[in-house]
Amino acid sequence: MSYGPQALRPLIGKARAPALHVMTWNVRRAVPLGIRDAGRWRRRAPRLAALLAAERPTVLGVQEALPQQARFIRNALGGSFRYVGRGRAGDGRGEGCPIFYDSNRLELVNAQQLALSDRPNVAGSRSWGNVLPRIRLNATFRDRATGRSLFVVNTHLDHLSRHSRLRSAEAVRRSVAACGLPAIVTGDMNDDECGATIDELFRDDLLADAWSRAHVQLTPPWGTRPNYRRPRRNGRRIDWIAVSSGLRVSRAAVNAHRYIGGWGSDHLPVQVEIVSPE
Repeated sequence: MSYGPQALRPLIGKARAPALHVMTWNVRRAVPLGIRDAGRWRRRAPRLAALLAAERPTVLGVQEALPQQARFIRNALGGSFRYVGRGRAGDGRGEGCPIFYDSNRLELVNAQQLALSDRPNVAGSRSWGNVLPRIRLNATFRDRATGRSLFVVNTHLDHLSRHSRLRSAEAVRRSVAACGLPAIVTGDMNDDECGATIDELFRDDLLADAWSRAHVQLTPPWGTRPNYRRPRRNGRRIDWIAVSSGLRVSRAAVNAHRYIGGWGSDHLPVQVEIVSPE
């Protein structure tokens, strides 16, 4: 399948219970100056909104969202959607990794935002070589349709420090191991399938790559950061959805469709449909 000039239909769309539609998307923070026209938020915002209105994922893990962008995304998804998460700075400002969810389908049980550092409970703390604060957001949901519980982690790992990515992947994996629930991890890992970060995330087979496990792959394996250019088949896949061993993935996609003549971010969203626990 090739990407089209204008998406006419969703790749997965609104899920019917007991299926869940999960998406991860680095939406690129809104930067007013010093970027070319394709990256300006005023141009990207309607494209991003059109994609989300078409796809309406049950769960959406977002990276790089500033507070005003998070509010915009919630409105684009529709009135039943809520989100949890704040900025990564000590005062809760700046980029965040919020999790959006359809409250008609999922009930938020609890959530905890933690720093990816030696002091996870200290907001804005840094360790392991990352210059900027890095975070993970853990959330537990109850599925209103099935009564089952689900653990979701959303994160954005460091773009420069390999050591930070390794320690962060270890922290994410340990949180999944500790929760004892079916789990989904979404995030911009800033590393591809050949990298040590992904090896660490999937160590001990607690988690697996949702794309590889999908019964059907709806799109070519596009690289997930084309930077507003034509996507490349078999390019670097740095945006990931991981699932625990008890979850079955029916469909997966890297959404390269253009909406309203362009792309909503320099990254492409990754989407999967999870049918039910095995």
